[in-house]
Amino acid sequence: MAKGFRGGYGGGVSPNLIKQAQKMQQDMLKAQQEIEEREFTAEAGGGVVKATVSGKKELLRLEIQPEAVDPEDVEMLQDLVVAAVNEAIRSASKAMGDSMGQLAGGFGGALGL
Repeated sequence: MAKGFRGGYGGGVSPNLIKQAQKMQQDMLKAQQEIEEREFTAEAGGGVVKATVSGKKELLRLEIQPEAVDPEDVEMLQDLVVAAVNEAIRSASKAMGDSMGQLAGGFGGALGL
């Protein structure tokens, strides 16, 4: 070991940085809860199929207009349901990602990143 070497990271972590990290964690939990309580609706087929999911990405409602039901073309209806549900889930995921990204971006600035 070299003479005079003390190791460490320049005195440790500042209490201010710890407080900022704790606040960011609380803010992220709050934002996550707010997103999970929201509902996200998407349509397919010009609105004949509507799917609503929660921020937890659980299907809450599925609305199908009678004109979308064609016994000769069940496959089209299935495709519309899948498209609407997937789009609603993407909307919920995007909202969560945007919310977390904003919070994490603020923390990066506090670190000087």
